[in-house]
Amino acid sequence: MKVVKIISPKNNELTKVPTNKNQKKTLRQAAHHLDTTVWVGKNGITENVIKEITCALDHHELIKIKILQVEKKERGVNIKKICTETNAELISNIGNVLTLYKKNAKNSDQKIS
Repeated sequence: MKVVKIISPKNNELTKVPTNKNQKKTLRQAAHHLDTTVWVGKNGITENVIKEITCALDHHELIKIKILQVEKKERGVNIKKICTETNAELISNIGNVLTLYKKNAKNSDQKIS
């Protein structure tokens, strides 16, 4: 298993994010049947949206986010902003729907095969 260490910009915590292809495949399969957890509207990525995404990631670990349709360049910037500010890993990006994963430290005994 290949692990990348990332330091969160907000609280300087060291977290581990899996980057194994098989794990990403398993997460994509698990996320296929999930409903969208967070919607990003016309106001874009605000502080409250980031808080909501962080809360959802803490609770669910694997979430879907639907972003209002914008230009491709803006979408890429929004994706990077969400991933860096929430310290989550992008699992898939299809159209305007993102799937993010962030391992919950409280549930560290769970394994993704």
